[in-house]
Amino acid sequence: MNLAAALRHLDQHTNLEATAGRAEGLSLDRMRALVGALGDPQHAYPVIHITGTNGKGSVARMVTALLREAGLAVGTYTSPHLEAINERIAYDGEPIGDDELGAAIGAVAAVEELAGVVPSYFEILTAAAFVHFADVAVDVAVVEVGMLGRWDATNVADATVAVLTNVGRDHTDGEGDWRRAIAEEKVGIVKPGCTFICGEVGDDLHDVLAATDAERTWWRGSDFDCDQHVLALGGRSIELRTPLGTTDDVLLPLHGEHQADNAAVALAAVEAFFDRHLDDDVVRQAFAQLTVPGRFEIVHREPTVVLDAAHNLDGAERAAATLRDEFTMLGTLIVVCGLLRGRDPGDMLEALDAREAGFLVACTPDSPRAIPAPEVAAAADALGIVAESVPDVGEAVRRALALAGPDDLVLVTGSLYVVGPARAQLRQEVDA
Repeated sequence: MNLAAALRHLDQHTNLEATAGRAEGLSLDRMRALVGALGDPQHAYPVIHITGTNGKGSVARMVTALLREAGLAVGTYTSPHLEAINERIAYDGEPIGDDELGAAIGAVAAVEELAGVVPSYFEILTAAAFVHFADVAVDVAVVEVGMLGRWDATNVADATVAVLTNVGRDHTDGEGDWRRAIAEEKVGIVKPGCTFICGEVGDDLHDVLAATDAERTWWRGSDFDCDQHVLALGGRSIELRTPLGTTDDVLLPLHGEHQADNAAVALAAVEAFFDRHLDDDVVRQAFAQLTVPGRFEIVHREPTVVLDAAHNLDGAERAAATLRDEFTMLGTLIVVCGLLRGRDPGDMLEALDAREAGFLVACTPDSPRAIPAPEVAAAADALGIVAESVPDVGEAVRRALALAGPDDLVLVTGSLYVVGPARAQLRQEVDA
């Protein structure tokens, strides 16, 4: 298949990312049949499998950077994408080419009838990633869970190292002991014989997280951690500790205290994979070159424009804390915000500290799950925030830039389906 035909094929299949309704009858049978018909490519290389409510995309990038700097050929599978679907499947940090993506999806399409299943959009892409990584003979695959863990399509792989970043409130109705329920699903990626890297520090979940089949478990706070971090130009200077050693004077060129925690998780995962302490210069060099698009990413100056895909309450609170702790506001804060169903607009705006904004432009993300911009604007108005509704994301960003002076800061946030189109537009305007 060429890419156009492959994308048409994808669009003919159920896209749960777009609908995100309550799934019934969860099973990996369909995915197992699909990869089985492909020869189980996910078993052709070791896998570092990453789950968590927040931070798993950043950790995946960090793990990839460390493995590459250590000399390995690395396949990385993440979701969703910001600007182009190719971003989801990467080899040595570079998105898969159009021809290769078309071929990988075509390989999956060719066995659907043989497998006797009609896979979902995400299952096809996951199988395509596994096929591509086998074809290019990666040394290791870094695989990010799409949702939760136990029943996620990626869980047909058996991790050498399984990673949990944290447990927070997302993709849940919040009923009952939801933290325990989420944790039980996430640790479903922890298979017998693997090393489990646990970044969640809540004592209330320790019994659940300890009751896995892992050969060994490393706990953040006791076995590994970021023991020191101070603000530095363009990021933080950090000291990282694992059971295998300590590395100090590491420049992490990312904004947000939470990224130091993510760095600790990532280094622990890679050192567990190698079962040795990485050379300090390897760690420093890997992190020094790190970029994480759409995660408190500065894409423009005068005015400063920051993109942060804070899509849940924990993410919104972290975005607000990063803005408060690391940026000196000489001018006014202008927020461009679009949200998806499943989030209460008032709660999200409170978590973002949006009351501190001089103005808010509400937009509608490009998703069937989008909350219409007028609803977000009305929630802002109820909180006393001066707001207007500009449904189109691109127009909303242009409106914010028209309002902003050179000393102001524009924060574009609320969803990847806002940050992605905004990033593409701003990059095009800079290149023009």
